[in-house]
Amino acid sequence: MFDEWFRSDGFDTCTFVNVLLEMGPDHVLGVASIRHLQNIRTMIAQLATEAGLRDPEAFARSWHILMKGSIVSAAEGDTDAALRAQAMAASLIDQHR
Repeated sequence: MFDEWFRSDGFDTCTFVNVLLEMGPDHVLGVASIRHLQNIRTMIAQLATEAGLRDPEAFARSWHILMKGSIVSAAEGDTDAALRAQAMAASLIDQHR
């Protein structure tokens, strides 16, 4: 899904990451962005639990780093960022099995 998004004409980076970086974690918009990003990690942790992975919270934090990092890399012009993250994600999943 990210690969298709990164290669689309409409690709725009993650607004919540942008707002957090611009406004800071103490600003009301930064706080809201942090809350939204936590919701994403919660969903990832739930999926990890359903998949039987060990330490779903740690997995979710690492997976989220891959997601956010690939978005930033794509914004820098790396159209293969999602493919690079996919290879790292497979290793991460194996570590948590």
